[in-house]
Amino acid sequence: MKGSASVPLKRGWRGLVVAVLALVFLSMLVPLVFLLGLHNGFHSGYAPEVQSSDAGSGFRNYDPEDRGKIPSESDTSKHLDELIRRLGPSISKEVGLPAEPKGSNNSEGLPIPPMVLPKPLPVLNGDKGVASDELEKSCQLEFGSYCIWSKEHKEDMKDSMVKKLKDNLFVARAYYPTIAKLPAHDMLSRELRQNIQEFERILSESSTDADLPRDVEKKLQKMEAAIGKAKSCTVDCTNVDKKLRQILDLTEDETYFHRKQSAFLYQLAIQTMPKSLHCLSMRLTVEYFRSQLIDLEVPRDDIYEDPTLHHHVIFSNHLLASSVVINSTVMHAMDSGNQVFHVITDGQNYIAMKLWFFRNSYKNATVRVLNIEDLNLTHSDKSDMFLTLSDEFRVSIRRSVDKPSSIQFRTEYISVFGPKHFLLPEIFRNLKKVVVLDDDVVVQRDLSSLWSLDMEGKVNGALEYCGVRLGQLKSYLGDNIFNSNSCAWMSGLNVIDLEKWRELNLTETYQNLLQHNRRGGGELSRVRSLPANLLAFQDQIYSLESSWVVSGLGHNYGVDPQTINDASVLHYNGNMKPWLEIGIPKYKGYWKKFLKRDDPFMDDCNVNP
Repeated sequence: MKGSASVPLKRGWRGLVVAVLALVFLSMLVPLVFLLGLHNGFHSGYAPEVQSSDAGSGFRNYDPEDRGKIPSESDTSKHLDELIRRLGPSISKEVGLPAEPKGSNNSEGLPIPPMVLPKPLPVLNGDKGVASDELEKSCQLEFGSYCIWSKEHKEDMKDSMVKKLKDNLFVARAYYPTIAKLPAHDMLSRELRQNIQEFERILSESSTDADLPRDVEKKLQKMEAAIGKAKSCTVDCTNVDKKLRQILDLTEDETYFHRKQSAFLYQLAIQTMPKSLHCLSMRLTVEYFRSQLIDLEVPRDDIYEDPTLHHHVIFSNHLLASSVVINSTVMHAMDSGNQVFHVITDGQNYIAMKLWFFRNSYKNATVRVLNIEDLNLTHSDKSDMFLTLSDEFRVSIRRSVDKPSSIQFRTEYISVFGPKHFLLPEIFRNLKKVVVLDDDVVVQRDLSSLWSLDMEGKVNGALEYCGVRLGQLKSYLGDNIFNSNSCAWMSGLNVIDLEKWRELNLTETYQNLLQHNRRGGGELSRVRSLPANLLAFQDQIYSLESSWVVSGLGHNYGVDPQTINDASVLHYNGNMKPWLEIGIPKYKGYWKKFLKRDDPFMDDCNVNP
């Protein structure tokens, strides 16, 4: 009985030993898997390794043909492409795809935060006949202002020694299989193999120059000497060339992937509201309802509709931006008492803006906040009452017809009215003239002379930009009749004669042009609105002197400082707005000095653009 009882005990003891050994083995294996990055196919600057079939030496050898087996890059790239498509930044390879308009929802139903979205820039190619692969060669054609931003923020390469080691390792691997097949070069083959193994060991333990061993310079010299000997041998150049080209293709693919990823993050930074600004808006909204401030202002129709006063109109969903526009204007006004500002916003920002302008004064100027969703307008569909700001476009124009290469293209940026700007005569029925200011401008001079400006019977006093002419956009203007030599006009600072507008019924003209373009199909809505926008004011643009406005402070790093100081209005058109972290630093000071910093909510929310 005792003997029979001991059998199950021994079996249980052996089972316990096996379980313990298995547990120990797994406890060692799991950290090893994570260290090697095998749990998710970790993709790094140092290429993953696979066994070589032709080396016959036992050391790890990289074969670029197997790069398709690495799941991380392709999966991440597909995921990145999906995010780009859903969020709508204009960084697609398909030149001509516009991003979604500000404050709207895209095709996937994903809402884009509507409060502080800068204007994503659709790409317009001035000549549709050019092959897309030619356009893709130019960085700006594909990535827009990200290309400009990345060049300005380019950093010196770190860990240059690690890079040299990797480069030499790649070259040695390319030569080794061919050298190993030559019996006359057994010594060189062993030397290459030893150097490759040594470099693999070093790079497996070191990712920065600081981690490298002290004698790494000597090891690098030995490797370079071995590669020099290999190059002097008579080898199968076809095989070596194939290996090097495979490495080059991998490097180019990886570079493009990371550039696309970086461009996506750049666009995400543009379209994401800074936390401090979100806090400020929320605190103001909560304060409004907590204080039960139902009527923050007494209606002053005698001021709001007095045509003898200077009326400024600002379409904005950005509280601080519109505040800076108003503050900079009144600070330079000869008489702030006759200044009336009409800030047109949406329902989401209406309460916060209303309380802000109630709490903050701007000398003797009057500020009125309007919710566009509450306006009873005959020319606007109730289902389409979301706020639209000025539209911005990135236009690619070919310099030469003979040579359609990427260097023959130049990229220009234009900004024009949004659809809601064409409701101005209906919103302000009793006014004769208004000055429309974009919310990304800063005023540096007194604007009172604009009210006595003789516009020679024209409707829109604007800055003409002859870098883009209508003839260069003929592919988008369709069969409409227009003067090919006419220059594009810019929003930012616009003097509008409302009486002349009503007389010519330009709102109806715009609506008809818009409907005509929609029937034509083809382009997305924002691009379809550009022809209607430009052609509605055809022959009705009064060209302002160039000293009135300097544009490009949101995308051009090379604006002359003297030109900035001499301009009456600074226009930060482009993606790099001054309130964003990625804004151009040397232009931010002109904007920041007009911030209202004495409001306690500014400190509470740590607002410091």
